[in-house]
Amino acid sequence: MKQGRRLKRRGRGQALVETALMLPLLLLVVLNVVNLAYFFLVTINLTGAARTATLYSIEGSYTPYANQEPSSGTSSGATLTTTFGTVAYTAYQDLTGAVWNPTASTTSIQVCSQINTNSATGQGVNGAGASQKANCVVCDTSNGCLAANSYSGNPAPSADPEAPSFVLNQVDISYTFSTLIPGRIFNLPLATLCNGGTCTFIRRARMRSMGP
Repeated sequence: MKQGRRLKRRGRGQALVETALMLPLLLLVVLNVVNLAYFFLVTINLTGAARTATLYSIEGSYTPYANQEPSSGTSSGATLTTTFGTVAYTAYQDLTGAVWNPTASTTSIQVCSQINTNSATGQGVNGAGASQKANCVVCDTSNGCLAANSYSGNPAPSADPEAPSFVLNQVDISYTFSTLIPGRIFNLPLATLCNGGTCTFIRRARMRSMGP
């Protein structure tokens, strides 16, 4: 009986030692998995947000509800997050929830659409003929929407293969990604993608609409 009790005590002690040795490794694996999963969640969400916003940007006169394409965003200085019905607002709504803190310091949205009328030219496109492209504005939560490089865009949109009969609408979302759990040791799978757990995503979607 005494020998059996001694063996049980030794077994319990050995289990505690093994647990103490393995627990840091298990936590390291779990936290790396959490950060990697969040990385893919953000990637999928950004891709979906860009696609949804671009699809919305080409709608308007082709739907029973609206008679023209929706506005890209607010005017300069306006609150983007409360301006319903714009392309940029649609993108931000898709981002909110899955993407942490989509503020002006982390997120910008470029919307290239022929609805962006240049006051100097009175047109929503730049160029002519086969090189005709949609005008671009950049939107964030602090500044509203501003002309992007005199509406030419950065990155600039491409001309539609059948321009000027069709115009490519483009949405670019730039987001500065930070992992949920900071520290290089907790971001081993992301070491080559995100230095120190921080990197910038750029997601683009393009869809064509009828020309002006």
